[in-house]
Amino acid sequence: MKSSEELKALVREKYSEIALQSREQNQSSCCGSGGCSTVDYSVFSDDYSRLQGYVPEADLGLGCGLPTEFAHIREGDTVVDLGSGAGNDCFVARSLTGPEGRVIGIDMTEAMITQARANAARLGFGNVEFRQGDIENMPVGGNQADVVVSNCVLNLVPDKKQAFSEIFRILKPGGHFSISDVVLEGALPEGLQEAAEMYAGCVSGAIQKSDYLEIIRKQGFAEVTVQKEKRIELPDDILEAYLPEDQLSAFRASGTGIYSMTVFARKPATAVCCGTGCC
Repeated sequence: MKSSEELKALVREKYSEIALQSREQNQSSCCGSGGCSTVDYSVFSDDYSRLQGYVPEADLGLGCGLPTEFAHIREGDTVVDLGSGAGNDCFVARSLTGPEGRVIGIDMTEAMITQARANAARLGFGNVEFRQGDIENMPVGGNQADVVVSNCVLNLVPDKKQAFSEIFRILKPGGHFSISDVVLEGALPEGLQEAAEMYAGCVSGAIQKSDYLEIIRKQGFAEVTVQKEKRIELPDDILEAYLPEDQLSAFRASGTGIYSMTVFARKPATAVCCGTGCC
């Protein structure tokens, strides 16, 4: 099993390559950057094109939901997007906050930050900024965000408890999040669990749905609600790259489900400052 730092280095390397590719190139593989050579990434992603504020050049086709659609963003809100990539969700959020709002994108990959900043500058969006940083230790002060969004990123974070603790810290009391992510029901075969490429492709980094929701609750969030869920079917020609035939058949018969889930939760309005670095 790779260490947390090794996993982060893997993700940083893969998504640095992805940042230099087109949406069409990324959609040709489930992991982006050639991780799975024949899967159409659309088995994960949803269609943003109908949403207000959509910027095609900022959409790398790497999400697994539409969290901004469910995030109840209002004019004047401060929104933080975790794993902001080339800026896709930030620009959709900006159309909802209006010019009086503020949008902050956080990404650990320098190439993504560079691309997102270039997109924002080209569009003239002065109230959208991008910060390079780690979701487990965000470069955002406590009690700053009205809304946090994220699209298919938390499954790539090794310490999910710390990530949700950080989300709790940066949200204002009464603030909320809407996060799309990949979760499991049932156990993945060992071959998928150990595949680094499938980690970067958001599958082997996923955890059990029940555990995911329990982590959220244990960080102090209320009103935990699944807003949308869809089952993801990975084609056999991809699974065959990681599983021998007998394990593939057993996996298909096991009932294990891979799901895209969009979940909402709120920081209680009575929440107090959480300690060092919170405020």
